[in-house]
Amino acid sequence: MKQDAFVERHAAEWSAFEHWLDTRGRSARRARRETPEGLRDEDVPACYRRLTQHLALALRRGYSPQLTGRLQRLMQRGHAVLYRAPPPRWRRLARFFIAGFPRLVREEAGCMLAAAVLLYVPMLLVFIAIQWNPDLASALFRPEQLTEFERMYDPADAARRLGRDNGTDVAMFGYYILNNITIAFRTFASGALAAVGSIVVLVANGLVIGGVAGHLQAVGHGDPFWRFVCGHSAFELTAVVIAGGAGLQIGLRLLAPGQRRRIDALVEGGRRGALLCAGVFVMLVLAAFVEAFWSSIGWMPATVKYSVAAVLWTLVGLWLWRGGRGLPDALDEARA
Repeated sequence: MKQDAFVERHAAEWSAFEHWLDTRGRSARRARRETPEGLRDEDVPACYRRLTQHLALALRRGYSPQLTGRLQRLMQRGHAVLYRAPPPRWRRLARFFIAGFPRLVREEAGCMLAAAVLLYVPMLLVFIAIQWNPDLASALFRPEQLTEFERMYDPADAARRLGRDNGTDVAMFGYYILNNITIAFRTFASGALAAVGSIVVLVANGLVIGGVAGHLQAVGHGDPFWRFVCGHSAFELTAVVIAGGAGLQIGLRLLAPGQRRRIDALVEGGRRGALLCAGVFVMLVLAAFVEAFWSSIGWMPATVKYSVAAVLWTLVGLWLWRGGRGLPDALDEARA
């Protein structure tokens, strides 16, 4: 076969492979926008094998150095991408948490927004209602519970650590981890009940948190309470919202699988939910650490506590908004 006919037959595939290599360094969204019909990742290994065969044929037939040089460069670039050693597992996990996890959260933005509304709206409404009528707290909690809340956040008890009954920082760190993860797992797992379970858990948590905050504010114990919760709330409340969104997306896939079989949609929802819960776990560990070793400090001025809280909320927001942009393979590395 003459060189011109050989190039005409295979040039389109070479160009597609070359473009695939070029898009490895750009964001996945941009690559999809530029090449809606480009080479799919699953077709790349077969394309690379054909490329090596084409190079061997070109060398055996004595085609021009320009053609064989181009094929040689493409083969070397493809080999560097397809056969490079995988990064260490700890690096892949760190890359997922920094980049892949926030990307996945953004991909489920609708469910995350719904979860935030289900948590924060009841929280705000019950807080306002208790300021208007403090007796409403008795409808949510038993009298002994209200007494315990007031005791834990008594502004007149200077010796008591905020929000702390007893136990060392390390012991409370373990307790907070167990408690937070239990709430988040219940919020996520209940989404399998056609999303109803996650809705109920999110609303119930919102009512409880708003009820505690509203009662303490109404009886004059708001200052110690806010100084305690402001530090770790950025991680904890955001993690609960994400766990709820993960549960909602499973329920929605059960109710509306689209063009796929229901079982396939559930498997995909479970896979995405598991990845989301992995990130939620890390966030809750961070929340427990802050809660045990920082939030409970009673002598720290309120301005310092609120300033640190503002920084943490800002960092969490920027991380979820910007994390992973321009790193198309962050999520794929975590799945591997």
